[in-house]
Amino acid sequence: MTEDELLLREAEKIAHAVGRMFPGLCEVVLHDLRDPAQAVRAIEGSLSGRAVGDPATELGLARIADPEFPDVLQNYPNRFPDGRPAKSTSIGIRNGRGEYVAALCLNLDVSLLGSAARALTRLSRTDDPAPLTESLRARTADELRALVEDYAAEHGHTPHSLPAAAKKDLVRLLKARGFLELKNAVPSLTDLLGISRASVYNYLR
Repeated sequence: MTEDELLLREAEKIAHAVGRMFPGLCEVVLHDLRDPAQAVRAIEGSLSGRAVGDPATELGLARIADPEFPDVLQNYPNRFPDGRPAKSTSIGIRNGRGEYVAALCLNLDVSLLGSAARALTRLSRTDDPAPLTESLRARTADELRALVEDYAAEHGHTPHSLPAAAKKDLVRLLKARGFLELKNAVPSLTDLLGISRASVYNYLR
């Protein structure tokens, strides 16, 4: 078996394996560039309607004519005969003399992906933001204590020494953020701030 035939035989395995991995989505074509009139040596997942024995494409002819043609053309836009958009990659295969023997071409049908992308965009789209920032995570008593201590520190006080107006503001902030829904939140808050339960409820009015 000649070197050229060996290269084509091995490339044929790749064409079939890759095409079978993406059935109905990707066409993989192996072109024998030694015979442009019957270039299609193997085809898997024929989305273009081509068959073994069909001639080379314009790109294949250009690769045959020009030894300096790029080895790989990656992700270029293309179109199937019925108008569906495609994303294509063409890989030239050279023999030991540096001559192009074959081209392995992948044509991905992106029409289905475009529809899926539009559907995902619609699903992920949100409307106007809520009037406040919402967290979908459950609050904890440790977070309640940390927020109280951070608030007091930012105002130059300990929780106990905060002025009444600041304590009122803090209680309302905790309410807005859902911390007062915690079990034993109010008793914990009275201990932290040194106020009565009645004061907590008065601040919330």
